[in-house]
Amino acid sequence: MSNLHILNLAKYEKPEVVEDKRNDWVNYGDDNNYFQWLIERFENSPTNNAIINNISRLIVGRGLYAKDANKRPNEYAQAMMLFSPECVKMLAKDFKLFGQAALQVIYSKNGKKIVKVSHMPVNLLRPEKCNKDGEIEAYYYSDNWEDPRKFEPQRIDAFGFGGKIEILYIKDYAVGKKYFGDVDYRGALAYTVLEEEIAEYLINEVHNGFSGTKVVNFNNGVPTEEQQDIISRKVLNKLTGSRGQKVIVAFNNNAESKTTVDDIPLNDAPEHYEYLSKEAEQKILIGHNVTSPMLVGVVTDNQGFSSNADEIEVAAKYFYNSVIVPFQETLIDAFQRILNYNGVELDLYFRRLNLLESIEEEEQKSEEVGFSSDLEFMLSEIGEEIGDEWELIDEREVDYELEETLDNQLKDFEAELQETTLSKIWKFFSGGWNSPNRESSQDKEIDGFYFKVRYKYVGNEAPERDFCRAMMRASKVYRKEDIYRLSDQGVNSSHGHKGQAYDIFKFKGGVNCHHKWLRQTYVSANKTASIGSAKTTQVSTNKARKFGYRVTNPKEVAMMPKDMPNSGHHPNYGK
Repeated sequence: MSNLHILNLAKYEKPEVVEDKRNDWVNYGDDNNYFQWLIERFENSPTNNAIINNISRLIVGRGLYAKDANKRPNEYAQAMMLFSPECVKMLAKDFKLFGQAALQVIYSKNGKKIVKVSHMPVNLLRPEKCNKDGEIEAYYYSDNWEDPRKFEPQRIDAFGFGGKIEILYIKDYAVGKKYFGDVDYRGALAYTVLEEEIAEYLINEVHNGFSGTKVVNFNNGVPTEEQQDIISRKVLNKLTGSRGQKVIVAFNNNAESKTTVDDIPLNDAPEHYEYLSKEAEQKILIGHNVTSPMLVGVVTDNQGFSSNADEIEVAAKYFYNSVIVPFQETLIDAFQRILNYNGVELDLYFRRLNLLESIEEEEQKSEEVGFSSDLEFMLSEIGEEIGDEWELIDEREVDYELEETLDNQLKDFEAELQETTLSKIWKFFSGGWNSPNRESSQDKEIDGFYFKVRYKYVGNEAPERDFCRAMMRASKVYRKEDIYRLSDQGVNSSHGHKGQAYDIFKFKGGVNCHHKWLRQTYVSANKTASIGSAKTTQVSTNKARKFGYRVTNPKEVAMMPKDMPNSGHHPNYGK
């Protein structure tokens, strides 16, 4: 029947990459505007919008950091200056939404350093045609690719091709594509269109009462095939899309011979569209590789877990490793390329968001494998390595009640000294050891022998809190003054009562902490010897007492807060 034309709703089609001979750049999609098409799918599909927003947020997490920041503070400062948090957030959003992202890289006048990096909207870039070696030497920028004559594209060199300003294009390998990356949710795009169409249709149904299927009859004769095509397209532009579902255009000689199609009432319309909506939502989630809708802020029917928290806990690990981490690794590779040009090497990583905890809980606990670089840096400054010049003569849990009784306890030292193994060690020590060593109020000299007390943080070897993790990984010993300094500066105040600084010497990592302080006593025949050297010896508590050296502490020092009354809470906590 040549006089009937069935016009279907718009459907998703893969974008076409065109190397137009008239232009130096490569076109992407119909009207060279596929990126805009993706933006519309992002803006108009609620499920797609929620997923992209939340995944990009998870990619950034709690920001870009470096595990070796304390060892390379200058390099770390340079990296943070180049990659601002706002820039990183925009890159993550572009990368997820468009399947690619771009950085504008600015060099110093002599070209030896990269001095500035900024986000470049990738949807406003088009690659230059490849050279004979298959390399993309430049990208073109335009504010509006729908009208390149008015918004003339500007050529910018690609990264590594010698320009003062360059474009570093970030994308993963895509099969069959050399110019552009590919969105990881391509299989779900048709369902984002369906979700939009359903929403628009239902809205139109409420406002206009335009029913599901209609017949448009022209009863003044049958035009030619060409005229029928023209009229059909015009009708399509007016009535189709989500506002009409399918439209049949019929051409008849007169009204009596017109084609008649009765409306088929859809009595179960609510159930029908609810099914379509859920089907579209489910397919979009699958297309984005979402293991649990809760991870991206989409609430669905219970899927067999005992609670929402259980569902997230089971799904989060797999989701992070299979979806989030690949995005992060690609971005970090791009950052490393820029840093390496400046001669900077850092172990970059993104700190994760904790999906299961409230704001209050996040202040008490961190699930990151890494730790606070600022805290680690401070610990590296105040802590001491255990050297080989001092002998450890005592190691025991701290007793606060006896901590201040440090002086005037030498009795029968000379007689006892001759019978100890220390005398042999000290005779072996000869010559000076001129390494710097900070003094403590607990350091004492007794008849030419020098005693030191230092404190080591011990307990759970796999802590979850930033402070405890930093202390355990630092693996150093500290003066009592240094620990008080940490307390005074409120290093871990987020774990204190109402966010206040607290006594770290007594309460370690805070309420329910699984750590305590271990007191270590060292002795040396050399005043300037550093703890840990060959001339430093550790001996037993009884031997130290015989030498007249005794150090004690309040009992809380040797206790884990979890074992304290009220789990180490502030006395006013209950109030």
